[in-house]
Amino acid sequence: MAYTLDRDPTPESPRLGAMTLHPAPESVPRARRWFQKFIAPHNPACSVEDCALMISELVTNAIVYGRSDEPWMVRVEWFREGTSLRVEVHNPGFPASVRLRRPDANDAHGRGLLLVDSIADTWHSGPSRFGGTVVSFVVADAWPS
Repeated sequence: MAYTLDRDPTPESPRLGAMTLHPAPESVPRARRWFQKFIAPHNPACSVEDCALMISELVTNAIVYGRSDEPWMVRVEWFREGTSLRVEVHNPGFPASVRLRRPDANDAHGRGLLLVDSIADTWHSGPSRFGGTVVSFVVADAWPS
């Protein structure tokens, strides 16, 4: 299967969904569509479109900056933590290479994390539990308390 989506329906787990994508440009709109489809039954009060936009930016970065000598995938997971939504994007890149840039007006690239920084309540990068890098964002008050 080229693309997979898995969900963890156990009530003990805060994970609402996950998808695994090939590191290819067509995975970016696919991630956005799948997230929008599979978050909808959970009725978040936050802007699903804003979250999908941030996922698009992080999946794009994962594809551009992910590095491995072996075949690899981009993994996206989303969790409900109390009233917050947390989204993680994993790739085999190097955690130290994730940085917030301040591009000049004429720069064609470099605004992905800046966009996430301006929309999300918080974001984080570091080592992924799958190896490589994870970049995550949190939207507070995604559900009523």
